Amino acid sequence: MKLKINRFNVDNDLTNSVEQATKLFFNGGVFIYPTDTIYAFGGNPFNQNVMRRISEIKRNDKWKRYIQLVGGIEILKKYVDINYEQHLDFLLKIWPNPVSVILKLNDNTKKIYKSSTMAFRIPNNTFCLKLLKKIQMPLISTSVNLHHQEPLTNYEEIIEQFGLEVDAIFYSEKKSFFVSSTVIDLSEGKPNLVREGKIKFEKILKSFEESYG
Repeated sequence: MKLKINRFNVDNDLTNSVEQATKLFFNGGVFIYPTDTIYAFGGNPFNQNVMRRISEIKRNDKWKRYIQLVGGIEILKKYVDINYEQHLDFLLKIWPNPVSVILKLNDNTKKIYKSSTMAFRIPNNTFCLKLLKKIQMPLISTSVNLHHQEPLTNYEEIIEQFGLEVDAIFYSEKKSFFVSSTVIDLSEGKPNLVREGKIKFEKILKSFEESYG
């Protein structure tokens, strides 16, 4: 007998998809969903079992600091220390967009994550933003792949490989999930490029310089 895989088309049933993802988030579930870049494993970053389970699914035995999606600057400020008004202006200018920014965590969040920094992003994606508005918390975003392998970008391949390892798959039939986010480090003041993705670093630097103009 073929096992049933929970799958939801976010294009055809956005409201129900958001509701189902919200339930999974608060009940300690792990799910796959489309972002403004590539598909991602998602869940509650403050649930240790969720973090461990994602690492196991990815066959990655090293504890990893996954990118966190947030729904707005006010949510972000609960978890990080932003010491410069210009940094806020800069973030407001570049988000929502596929740019992930490494920031210094505040003292409380440092203890939870056992880390001093973390990468955050406000995504330019309707499903993500509606889900983030519902949960009012950060959401894990890490590529759908096995450790040391390329990310999967086709939802049918994702369903075939990971459908039985997660609690649900939220997918879109739009063909746009191919390029990872650009990652910059803003924890030391000036942006430093970690990984160039959808948005060119040159364009990001220009926005930063304008924020200080």
